[in-house]
Amino acid sequence: MASEEAKETLKVVEKEKKKIKPEEKSVDPATIQMLYKAQQDGVETIFDRAETMKPCNIGIQGTCCKMCAQGPCRLPLTKKDMEGKDTRMGLCGATPETIAARNFARMIAAGAAAHSDHGRGVAEVFLAASRKESEDYKIKDENKLKEIAGDFGVSTTVLVDGEEKDRDIYDIAVEVGEKILGEWGKQEGEIYYAKRAPKARYELWKKLDVIPRGIDREIVEIMHRTHMGVDQDYENLMKQGSRAALADGWAGSMMATDMQDVLFGTPYPIHGEINLGVLKKDHVNIIVHGHEPLLSEMIVVASQDPEMLQYAATKGAKGIVLAGMCCTANEILVRHGMPIAGNYLQQELALITGAVDAMVVDVQCIMENLANIAQCYHTKLITTNTRCKIASGDTIHIQFDEHHALEDAKRIVKTAIDNFPNRKAEVLIPKEKEMMVVGFSYEAINYHLGGTFRGSYTPLNDNIINGRIRGIGGVVGCNNARTMHDSAHLIVVKELLKNDVIVLTTGCNAMACGKAGLLTPEAARIYCGPGLAEVCETVGIPPVLHMGSCVDNSRILMAATEVVKAGGLGNDISDLPAAGCAPEWMSEKAISIGQYFVASGVYTLFGVNLQVEGSPVFKDYLFNGMEKVFGGKWDLVEDPYEMARKMIAHIDAKRKALGIDKARERVLMDMADRQKLEAA
Repeated sequence: MASEEAKETLKVVEKEKKKIKPEEKSVDPATIQMLYKAQQDGVETIFDRAETMKPCNIGIQGTCCKMCAQGPCRLPLTKKDMEGKDTRMGLCGATPETIAARNFARMIAAGAAAHSDHGRGVAEVFLAASRKESEDYKIKDENKLKEIAGDFGVSTTVLVDGEEKDRDIYDIAVEVGEKILGEWGKQEGEIYYAKRAPKARYELWKKLDVIPRGIDREIVEIMHRTHMGVDQDYENLMKQGSRAALADGWAGSMMATDMQDVLFGTPYPIHGEINLGVLKKDHVNIIVHGHEPLLSEMIVVASQDPEMLQYAATKGAKGIVLAGMCCTANEILVRHGMPIAGNYLQQELALITGAVDAMVVDVQCIMENLANIAQCYHTKLITTNTRCKIASGDTIHIQFDEHHALEDAKRIVKTAIDNFPNRKAEVLIPKEKEMMVVGFSYEAINYHLGGTFRGSYTPLNDNIINGRIRGIGGVVGCNNARTMHDSAHLIVVKELLKNDVIVLTTGCNAMACGKAGLLTPEAARIYCGPGLAEVCETVGIPPVLHMGSCVDNSRILMAATEVVKAGGLGNDISDLPAAGCAPEWMSEKAISIGQYFVASGVYTLFGVNLQVEGSPVFKDYLFNGMEKVFGGKWDLVEDPYEMARKMIAHIDAKRKALGIDKARERVLMDMADRQKLEAA
């Protein structure tokens, strides 16, 4: 009887469980449609769980310490603590500042480890390709390889019988690859790429003693310092946090980006499509999801193989659609124009269409619930990396090995094709999809601003100085189920554009912009102020420049460095009329990215929350004190309109400091002026 009563009670609870209103969860019509289908199919998503599971009040403040078994020690912040003497402490006496700083530093360490381990994986494949141990990978961008060889002190020429000749490109690659791989285990000295930064920034880092020695060393040292009873000085903890973050931004991530460019090609503008509407009912649909392009590059090749296409036809399919999700999507998009199905919060929804025959995942941002949803439909969920296995559901593991990468890729594509006839649910694919122009590496921006013979960042600087462009906004970062999907991203970007701020973007923000039609040159006429619109029309670029995946935030660092080198806007990144933000951040990688931008001199704003509110002293150090050290600082702004206003105010303050805040009279050039310009 008790069992029957329990069942009835459960039925009542399930009946009364609050249903989400899809229109309140996303601004994207395709997402809204799929959330309704999820409700109809009885499938729970992250949006449902966010409705019923609330964050811990103390954990969200950053003052819950779990560093030893005497805890967790939870230090709630009261009004008295904020106004008077703060006497809170953990069992060992740890103050709110120490606890919050330890937690913050550990997020940096985890984020830096994720992006840098991605880089290590690329380095291993890079070396395998360089040593010709893998027939599937080749050196595609020889010019970029020669360019980065100089950063590592590798000669691109060799003396033969007293005559200087070009070295074999693969010999160069082997030496570069060995030096790159050494950056993880190096115990002393400096990372090679530190000297890529503007001279003033490099000298500041040297003075502050924050130049990373080796990537792994800095991450391990954070873990040691934050162990119970070690570092108890929040400023000293953040000094090490800065070292680890810089090891991510100016080493692990930057090297990953460069090696991927050498292996797969440096991105230049290319057309692509985005949103769930890229899937096709009568095609085999494969989604690659995660962050590393090593396997997905081979899946691109395999999915276009005539043998695979013919095999798909035998199963009744008219072709194969390979679409991306999250940053693996950005990687294959910017190099091949392959379509994107969606960003982070759409990964479950792709399966709910009933049209995905296989989802192939590598690492990072992969929801465990995918395995449960896959079982509700027919999708094969395939893991491919030993770092990321999923215990739930009937997940298939096909281990990727760079030595036979194309073979692995064909096996995966065949698995998807074999699954095509097994669709068991109603297929509903939203019609929404948008065209976009993507692939703006910092090299591509250089080309677009000046062409083949006069490529330079000078035109960008000139238009910032004359006021047509007010400044530069970096808008990046994840989605977060605690916010309305894509809404804050789009509000911030649109506010910046209408105030003549050009936007550089990566990751999930880039995808939000793509779905909203902001990644086309035509968008400038609709969304931009007159100055930025004129520049975009003249140069032929979108007002929002898609620079790649989240590991490619290093491209933004290099673009900022090129602006400094072009002259007229100060001597350091901290002098530029520029600001960065992550309106919907959610991962530890975002904290590492934020800290390496702050340590590079950038005013960096985050939305949603920052887990530092429980320690007003530590928060003040991040939001104010750090600016005195690095020239960059953190800020938390939950309202996206206010976030954009604060970014613009900062840009205006930097313009004033540079003496370019006054409107300048426009001077029309005559033929003599143009001839002088050509001769310069």
